[in-house]
Amino acid sequence: MKLTYADPPVVEVRERKLMGKLIFALLIVAAAIAGSLVGFVFVYSTDLPQVDELERFRPLSTTELYDDRGRVIGSFALQRRVIAAYADYPKVLRDAVLSIEDKDFEKHWGVNVWRILGAAYRDIVSGGKVQGASTLTMQLSRNLFLSPERTYHRKIEEILLAIQIERRFTKDQIFTLYANQIFLGQGVYGFETGAEYYFSKRARDLTLDEAALLAGLPKAPNYYSPVNSPERALRRRNLVINAMLEDGKITAGEANAAREAPLRLNVARDPNSLAPYFVEEVRQYLERRYGSDRVHEGGLRVQTTLDMDLQRAANHALLDGLAAYERRHGWKGHLQNVLSSGGSLAAYDHPDWDQPIEPGSYVHALVVAQDPASATLVLGRLGAVLSAADVAWTRKRLPQLLAVGDIVYVKVLSIGAAGQARVSLEQDSGVQGALLALDNATGDIKAMVGGRDFEQSKFNRATQAQRQLGSSFKPYVYTAAIDQGSSPDDVILDAPTTFATASGPYIPHNYDEKFEGNITLRRALAQSRNIPALKLADSMGIKTVVDYAHRFGLAEQMPAYLPVALGAADGTLLEQVSAFSVFPDDGVRLVPRYLTKVTDYNGQVLEENFPEVKDVISARTARIMVSMLREVVQHGTAVAAAGMPYALAGKTGTTNDFTDGWFIGFSPATTCGVWIGFDEKRTLGNKESGARAALPVWMAFMKAALAGQAPGQFEPPPPPAMNAATQKIDTPDSAPALEESH
Repeated sequence: MKLTYADPPVVEVRERKLMGKLIFALLIVAAAIAGSLVGFVFVYSTDLPQVDELERFRPLSTTELYDDRGRVIGSFALQRRVIAAYADYPKVLRDAVLSIEDKDFEKHWGVNVWRILGAAYRDIVSGGKVQGASTLTMQLSRNLFLSPERTYHRKIEEILLAIQIERRFTKDQIFTLYANQIFLGQGVYGFETGAEYYFSKRARDLTLDEAALLAGLPKAPNYYSPVNSPERALRRRNLVINAMLEDGKITAGEANAAREAPLRLNVARDPNSLAPYFVEEVRQYLERRYGSDRVHEGGLRVQTTLDMDLQRAANHALLDGLAAYERRHGWKGHLQNVLSSGGSLAAYDHPDWDQPIEPGSYVHALVVAQDPASATLVLGRLGAVLSAADVAWTRKRLPQLLAVGDIVYVKVLSIGAAGQARVSLEQDSGVQGALLALDNATGDIKAMVGGRDFEQSKFNRATQAQRQLGSSFKPYVYTAAIDQGSSPDDVILDAPTTFATASGPYIPHNYDEKFEGNITLRRALAQSRNIPALKLADSMGIKTVVDYAHRFGLAEQMPAYLPVALGAADGTLLEQVSAFSVFPDDGVRLVPRYLTKVTDYNGQVLEENFPEVKDVISARTARIMVSMLREVVQHGTAVAAAGMPYALAGKTGTTNDFTDGWFIGFSPATTCGVWIGFDEKRTLGNKESGARAALPVWMAFMKAALAGQAPGQFEPPPPPAMNAATQKIDTPDSAPALEESH
């Protein structure tokens, strides 16, 4: 049987042709769309940064300074950031960040399409610009490569970059880059730095509520700042906790406990505030050597010589000494008043309040209320009340002293749990001071205070101020004499005398306007008698004395005239302390050292410094001088320190009209110097000698520096050598002159 096929109906043929044309048209449209997209992507990706750069990317990081025990004492940065690894961020922090910022981070390919479309629709309806809906990867691409402007163009670039980043890096790498780069307010970048700043702990030690607080900050760091807006920060933190609960990251019990926890901030103190003068000296050195950009952006690690504990002791000793001086000279008043200058109590903010306030701090406070029996003060977040007993030293009644709106200077004695401080009324009349301490064995600077308040004056009086040395110069005179054959027990006449000089007769006087007749050199130095020092200098020649001063490291050019022997020459505190360390160091001077090692971001050593030693005098001369300077402390002008249970020696210094007060002294291990005076050369007041103004500060510091240490002893002078040929004691007269160190 033959089979036949009927032709398809005409309608069916037409439908097939129509369908073919429709498919062909759709293919053309799809091709056009694809071509447009390719062109679109090409246009937008032409100027995009290369994601390959991320493999070499290193964020700006903080240069940190460490003390001799590895504790941070300062930092330099354009952005405060500490780089951390993925393992340094605990799971609770990662969960908190992902729950509030990007729930599908582990699943998506850099972009969450539905979130973007939803956000775009809402913004179009509201007439706004595309914002939000960014994944962590998109945020990373924006923060690293793009501007913060909110436009469709930037959003598209953000998406394209995010896709490239996801193709090239793992999720762990992306999260780490994000966690190190994100801004968290207060100049803080990255969660590791955020944990250290807001809670004074490492990120790995964060609790749930702390992690949630940090995770909530990237959305609007300034708006949700826990420092400036604690209520907003609390609400945002709890929102993060709720998101974690919804995602199953925590249990209901954990969520409830975390939500009920108060904000427990422990804002880290500015490390630069402990030793600002020292830190500034180091900054200047680093910038000279490595350049400002590298210092502030390169993440250097700088090992310094400072001892944080000794620095804290130095700060307290100097400020307490200045306060004692102020009280001796009575209340002067002249307080600035906020209200009289057109300000308001509510709006007033003092720079002192930006630094952590703790017991022992000297800060300015604002009088906000007053009655006959008390005055209420505000100092930052703390309150305080002054009673009549607190101001008794002024010998005035409270209504005579203070008025509402006055800015007063106080010492914080203690701080109660309720934010109420106990304070004492002090004053700042402008008197300044400086303290510097060296380790005798290395020349390392262990403490440096360059003035009363770094914020008020950055001039470093320990290293920059050239001040008249007064009687602290006299040991160089006696060193020259001993080095040239004199003995501490040689007798010299302390009596009225006149010296013939090129400018005419010079008739000197002693401090007490008295004369002791025949006395030993040892006693003449201990009692700081002027006439014997001048006679010694005159007999050797003042040029010889000046030469010895230069050997000891005094750089100032000194005129060769006799009054230089009494300290009519200028020098810095740093020079004097370094010079006096020659005595306990057996005649050698170790050049003062600020830092021991500098490494770069990758740990490569850029420089390493070792003690630099210069010969100055013989060990015999140095030990004899130590014994003579011991007499100054035991029975001389520094006898107030005789009761301290340590081997101590030193020399007081006072200039004409009491404009400068000095004490430079040492133990076998430490040399420390103190200077007190006004920046302008005016008198400290009658009888404000070095023994009265500077020595108590030195004693307070040395008590702290030597606490818990063995008393120690100085090496005794060697017995004089006997010349076998002449059967006489050898003296250095015939010995070759010491070569001057440069």
